[in-house]
Amino acid sequence: MNIATADRLLMYRKKHNLSQEELAAKIGVSRQAVSKWERAEASPDTDNLILLSQIYGVTLDELLKSEPGENITEDAESEKPADSSQSEIS
Repeated sequence: MNIATADRLLMYRKKHNLSQEELAAKIGVSRQAVSKWERAEASPDTDNLILLSQIYGVTLDELLKSEPGENITEDAESEKPADSSQSEIS
């Protein structure tokens, strides 16, 4: 996990006035797991990311995006190679 995502997880937790222990209890993990996520030492699994997004009332994109205003779908589309084949197979 990158540090920007870890910082975002910390920001959302504080914004919702939850301690690491309270958040951990809500999603069924240890306080140490939450701490590791917020220090970018580990990443929450998919199920926990979904729970976090529900608790915080944000989309997974909002939870995981790297830069403010970045659209993950558009970025993925722009990275696809263009179809350069002009010929048809007969």
